[in-house]
Amino acid sequence: MQLSRPTILAMDLEGVLVPEVWIAVAERTGIEKLRLTTRDVADYDQLMRGRLALLRDHGLGLPDIQEVIAEMHPLPGAVEFVRKVRAIPNLQLIILSDTYYEFAAPLMAQIDWPVLFCNSLETDAGGNIVDYHLRQPDGKRHSVRAFVGLNFFVIAVGDSYNDTTMLAEAHVGILFRPSTNVRREFPQFPVVDEYAALEARIAAALEQSA
Repeated sequence: MQLSRPTILAMDLEGVLVPEVWIAVAERTGIEKLRLTTRDVADYDQLMRGRLALLRDHGLGLPDIQEVIAEMHPLPGAVEFVRKVRAIPNLQLIILSDTYYEFAAPLMAQIDWPVLFCNSLETDAGGNIVDYHLRQPDGKRHSVRAFVGLNFFVIAVGDSYNDTTMLAEAHVGILFRPSTNVRREFPQFPVVDEYAALEARIAAALEQSA
């Protein structure tokens, strides 16, 4: 497919292409409250402060989380999906995530290193996570707005509360396997639950951009 207009496919990472890191940590450690994600909690700072407190209370540091991540793999079908969309001429895949560079590398390697915009963690000498640092507040929305300002046609795909502002800024916003509450609260965005259906939505959007 040859595109007449340069296009960016801006995608969330966790829950869309790879499993949720914090859920995997919860399953490994048995700390049920770590299962909460941006699908459940709209206030990201509240969510992260709670996570850091739980890690501190249970004596877990960055190496413990990285050990879990090292055993994780992309969601079934994600690698093939990424391969297909990256083969479309004039379309650039950019991952916009609220994960952290300290988490992401093993997972990004498995999907052949698309560009990643995310955040950073602060650790002490013992490897304990003492704080988190956003690249900028609401960075996904700002990124998509910048891409639009650079005259790209933008298709955005996400699954959680923290994705909805970038979906609203994009020319086309799509929810992929969102939680029931996100589905209900954001009916303006089409919902797909399988990669084949997502590919079809993207193809339709590309026709719109021509």
